[in-house]
Amino acid sequence: MASKEKFRPTLDEIAIKGLGVIESASISFSPGFTAITGETGAGKTMVLTALGLITGARADSDFVRSDAERSVVSAQFTVDKLTSEKVIDSGAEVDDNVLTIARSVSTEGKSRITMGGILSTTSKVHEICADLLEIHAQSSSLRLSKQNVQRELLDSYGAINSEINLYAAEFQKYSELKDRISKLKRESSSAQNQISVLKQFVSDFSAVMPQPGELTEIDNEINRLGSVEEIHVELSRALNILENDETGTLNNLKSAKKALDSISGKDNALDLHIEQFAELIYSVEDSASELVSYLARLEADPVRFEYLQLRKQSINTLIKKYGTGNDKEIAFAKIIADYADAEIKIADLDGGEERVAELERELKQQFSAMKKSAQNLHSAREIVATSLGALVTQELDSLSMPNASVAIEVTPSDYEKESSYSHFGVDEVIFLFSPHVGSKLLPLSKIASGGEMSRLMLAIEIVLAHKSPVGTYIFDEVDAGVGGKAAVEVGRRLAILSKTAQVIVVTHLPQVAVWADNHLVVRKDQSGSITQSSVTALNLEERRKEIARMLSGQEDSVTAQTHAEELLRMVSESVIS
Repeated sequence: MASKEKFRPTLDEIAIKGLGVIESASISFSPGFTAITGETGAGKTMVLTALGLITGARADSDFVRSDAERSVVSAQFTVDKLTSEKVIDSGAEVDDNVLTIARSVSTEGKSRITMGGILSTTSKVHEICADLLEIHAQSSSLRLSKQNVQRELLDSYGAINSEINLYAAEFQKYSELKDRISKLKRESSSAQNQISVLKQFVSDFSAVMPQPGELTEIDNEINRLGSVEEIHVELSRALNILENDETGTLNNLKSAKKALDSISGKDNALDLHIEQFAELIYSVEDSASELVSYLARLEADPVRFEYLQLRKQSINTLIKKYGTGNDKEIAFAKIIADYADAEIKIADLDGGEERVAELERELKQQFSAMKKSAQNLHSAREIVATSLGALVTQELDSLSMPNASVAIEVTPSDYEKESSYSHFGVDEVIFLFSPHVGSKLLPLSKIASGGEMSRLMLAIEIVLAHKSPVGTYIFDEVDAGVGGKAAVEVGRRLAILSKTAQVIVVTHLPQVAVWADNHLVVRKDQSGSITQSSVTALNLEERRKEIARMLSGQEDSVTAQTHAEELLRMVSESVIS
């Protein structure tokens, strides 16, 4: 079972309809380690495809089952408070800590995705799912050879967000200042004309000095003042209906309440309705009181009305002269923002070459600040690289690669060259790998085999999982190129990872599957031209037969079943920590 020390999101269920070979399937998941097995072509990959669609992966009409109009997949997650807040901030909803994400793909390739029952976008869903689950296939291991991925892994392990954010802020300041200088140089030829236009704008704006949201407030007050007489007549009529001494609605309601009070206590079910009726009367009385107060304050103000009309006209004239676009509110907001920047622009343009020289001095100072921040980030990364390399090497030893080693090289570019700097600093991060003693440490892309890359990716995930917020790790063919003792150790380490987070693995290896807390098998039934896959949770006896099938291809083989029992017994007697 997964650790309860720190609550993480979990994947509870997925439902699949009309996807590939799967006609219809609903799969429930438990915490801990779940293995998904089955014969080749039974539909295991479609389970991964469904989860990919849920997380916002590209939709393809080829996914749709041949006899269906569309594929529909959905997933339910139990989420933590932080994820719930992110979902709500994105405009979606969470129902009692349960988040539902659904995706449909038509035969025309049209896709629709909802989150929390609300229509959403794949980018929003992908952002939310980043903390919910990670899917690792063989292509994920290939990604590990890319330097940007290696840098991201290093940074995510290191908890060096303060250094990263500080550098990013300095880099942003430098970039903005550089752009400002470039723009000023381009505009220098027409500076006087622009200054004249800006000064006229400032003068016109200052004469009116509109405030954000003022137009809406003016329109509301004009509507009220222009309808004072109508409001007074209709409001008085409504209050008369409510409060007339003889026929008023309130008096009638109170009489009804008095009659109901006389039978209070005769029946608990009736008492509930009597209490609700009483609350209704109190609410009507409160509303009537508020309306009376409003009516008492209501009065005509022709002077104020005329002022507002003139004020609105002045603001509209300003918008007509300087606003852009068809949306009046947006144009108004932009004018106010332009006014806030106008004095700075005038100062820039009016300064000419002197202003450019001043800004270039600022740029030089900002370069020094950015350089210092980049150096601090580099130092932090070097410390993290040493720690991460040692821990991954230790994990590889546990994955039957006792002589393998990993080192992470963090090399800075020339700090004095502006071209060295990017949003991520000046560092080149390279994961170096040596498969055995005596071999030279070389970049992953040049030396690691498919099986080694899979185990290396798993080792990294185990190390990172303790600091990552991700709730569910899904592995497809993580055991590619692995067998024998190494496969047993891969299963063991996946079981260890499941102590920290939920782990779901699609595997062909019985040595991996036996370590699972929960075992699902995907079976294929063939009837004519219709192929349907079903997913079944196995009990202990069914599991023994499935392990035997994976070992020999024959679930009824006595020898294979004996071997399966040995593997299951080995796991039950193992201590996972």
